[in-house]
Amino acid sequence: MNVKILFAALALLLFTACNTNEQLVYLQHAGQPMPIPVMGQPAPVPDPVIKVGDLLTITINAATPEAAIPFNLPLVPTLGMSNYDVSRSTVSSYSGGLQNYVVSTEGKIVMPVIGEIQAFGMTKSELAAHVKSLIYPRYITEEPIVLIRFANYHVSVLGEVVRPGNYSVDNDKVSIFEALALAGDLTLYGRRDNLLLIREKDSRRETVRIDLRDAALLESPYYFLQQGDVLYVQPNDPKSRSSALSTAETLSVSLVGTLISLTSLIVNILN
Repeated sequence: MNVKILFAALALLLFTACNTNEQLVYLQHAGQPMPIPVMGQPAPVPDPVIKVGDLLTITINAATPEAAIPFNLPLVPTLGMSNYDVSRSTVSSYSGGLQNYVVSTEGKIVMPVIGEIQAFGMTKSELAAHVKSLIYPRYITEEPIVLIRFANYHVSVLGEVVRPGNYSVDNDKVSIFEALALAGDLTLYGRRDNLLLIREKDSRRETVRIDLRDAALLESPYYFLQQGDVLYVQPNDPKSRSSALSTAETLSVSLVGTLISLTSLIVNILN
């Protein structure tokens, strides 16, 4: 009878451990396999598409600086670091900080002189060309230079990495491996063959499964991440099984150990 109880307890424990993976993994049924890229072609460097909520730094320059001033936001005074005391009076150096344009829920920004502009769905180069066409030659006779950058370009890395979090990127180019490096790389418990990439595309969320072991990734359009991408590293089976040892499972293990000891004692007595 005790042997039957022992086997029942072991079966229950194994069943619990097998189901733990389903309880831990995010978005289990999301994501299609990464499309097979055309071999021999390098991964394309994306030109990020502007989305709602993006922060854009837009600066306009011209051969005559005074001509471009009306089209730029005024600088915001920022307190510098070179503070010192002169005759018990604190003297601080101030410098100017660039203001940013916020893409509204309607996908628009409002620029000085020009007014409201649709920015959503454009790349930086497309928006720069559009702004340039609105300024020249209507307002100024000199062809301006329009520079645009993301002030909040970031990617998120979650799951089985050393330092999960949201990471800001200074430039607009970051690969999957660079993002993982920012997060301290995968832990020993992270699956290398089944990462989930979540990307917002055309106002919809695209999910793709990625195998880091596949050399074809280097030529895939998903090798370089885009603004706002989320990379999720799924835990492997050993991690799931170890996570199964919660308080309830620990009690089960203790029960199994007790039953094993009791069964061994009974067998020794009968012998």
